[in-house]
Amino acid sequence: MARANAATSHRLCVAPMMEWTDRHCRYIHRLLAPNARLYTEMVTTGALIHGPRDRLLAHTGAEHPVALQLGGCDPQALATCARFGAEAGFDEINLNLGCPSDRVQAGRIGACLMAEPQLVADCLRAMVAAADVPVTIKCRLGIDRDDNFEFLARLVAAAADAGVRTVVVHARKAILKGMTPAQNRSIPPLDYERVHRLKGAFPDLAIVLNGGLDSVAAVRPHLEALDGVMIGRAAYQNPWLLAALDASLFGTTPPSDRRLIVVALVPYIDAHVANGGRLHDVTRHVHGLFNGCPGARAFRRHLAEHGHRAGAGSEVLLAAAGRVMPNLATCSSA
Repeated sequence: MARANAATSHRLCVAPMMEWTDRHCRYIHRLLAPNARLYTEMVTTGALIHGPRDRLLAHTGAEHPVALQLGGCDPQALATCARFGAEAGFDEINLNLGCPSDRVQAGRIGACLMAEPQLVADCLRAMVAAADVPVTIKCRLGIDRDDNFEFLARLVAAAADAGVRTVVVHARKAILKGMTPAQNRSIPPLDYERVHRLKGAFPDLAIVLNGGLDSVAAVRPHLEALDGVMIGRAAYQNPWLLAALDASLFGTTPPSDRRLIVVALVPYIDAHVANGGRLHDVTRHVHGLFNGCPGARAFRRHLAEHGHRAGAGSEVLLAAAGRVMPNLATCSSA
């Protein structure tokens, strides 16, 4: 898909998820949801400036619209990396202000930056000046005891003043000490009302809701007031949800059989393996494709037992799909 034709809407987004939303995962998600906006894993400025830049920025034309998420706190470094991302063809550059991990905090990256709105504004202003694509943020409701609407609004106002027009909010606060990233994704309570209030305070910004959204029924009420939703773990663990959401929100027709996604992946896998890649690089992202269907466990087991083997190719995925019962009408609904 040509970059010029990339959708501008954030109505349906798939969250950046470390070790999950790599280029293979994004390719699969695009097959399922033609209209979703996809995000890379977070890439730190240090990795992009000093590391394997071409590999870190690799993506295919089929992924658009696709955003690059950056992690960093130095305005000049972030500006350089935003320019790299724009030149590589990404449709958006997103700054991570939500990750609470100790390692990320040690680099002054992620959610801890919410405590420094002026620094955030300086970073964003430099990124906006350097990149010819939109710059956005993904943040939390708050951090630790800074857990109120005024704190969130100050950050968003600083971002808007720097040129940001789209804000993604994970509707939980981040607890920076004494809680793992996994616990931070489930223990702090969700507060959707605060995100809706944010939209009322900043009507000219696109406000996108993230957190706890795991079904079409859970998503649709929020879109009456907000500009979009971002689906995280639910999209990875139950990829078919993306097809259901795309159909509900954009009127597309999902594949009549989930096995058609498997068939569509065959040439992609064949090319990846021919170039020296491993089958598991791709198939690890489809273990949940048949969740709720008779034979889903046999599908996962076959991939787990054979996907790592030397020389394994698309025939392994096809054989695994053959273990799913033909009557997919009995699959659970998204």
